[in-house]
Amino acid sequence: MARDAFDAAVQTLQAPLDSVEGVADSLIDLFPVSGATVSTLGELLGNQTLSASNEVAARLDELQFDLGEGPCWDSLTTGRPVLAPNLRELPETRWPVFAPAIPRDQVGALFAFPMLVGPLQIGAIDLYAAAPTTFAPLQTRQAARIATLVGRNVLRLALASSTEEAQPESKHSRRRVHQATGMVLAQLETTAEEAVLVMQGHAFATGQSMMSVAEEVLAGRLAFHSGPSGIEERR
Repeated sequence: MARDAFDAAVQTLQAPLDSVEGVADSLIDLFPVSGATVSTLGELLGNQTLSASNEVAARLDELQFDLGEGPCWDSLTTGRPVLAPNLRELPETRWPVFAPAIPRDQVGALFAFPMLVGPLQIGAIDLYAAAPTTFAPLQTRQAARIATLVGRNVLRLALASSTEEAQPESKHSRRRVHQATGMVLAQLETTAEEAVLVMQGHAFATGQSMMSVAEEVLAGRLAFHSGPSGIEERR
């Protein structure tokens, strides 16, 4: 993948997207793969394919949803990329239910990258190649970076569609949220945008308002810190 293409993709994904429907198609141009999907997983947003480049990719997602097993689940659980560059060499103990269902005549390699926003498990990007394929370390890092940016957009879109986000907040609420954002920013040593997104995600996951989360942060009842598995909540 040309560095220019990756940089352009990052620039595009750093801005809020109206939809992630076309993201899977763009991934095929960035990496040496035959297909891709963007999917939500788990309790927060449910199991759903948001973008699929082709039917084989969509079917791989469907199998993992139905069987509760596979690279997307592993990547989300561990918070790390999952690489299976050659399915012919896949140990029998790995994905004992999912592996036999893989259409081996169409899929030779599988890769999954978690979409995480702070402590929130959003989903995963799944990539497959028709033949055995190896990702170089740089490609792995680039795909992980893309997955992080896509995950933020998925969460933004979910938050935007919630009724709570459609309700206006008072100026007082905005001031308190702004103050709490500064505290979270300092705790995580991150950007204001990321701090707001972490707070929004916590509010969405717990059914609270942003004002309630802000008050917990300001009162010291809720804090965020960077742990081994990413950003974690601390009470």
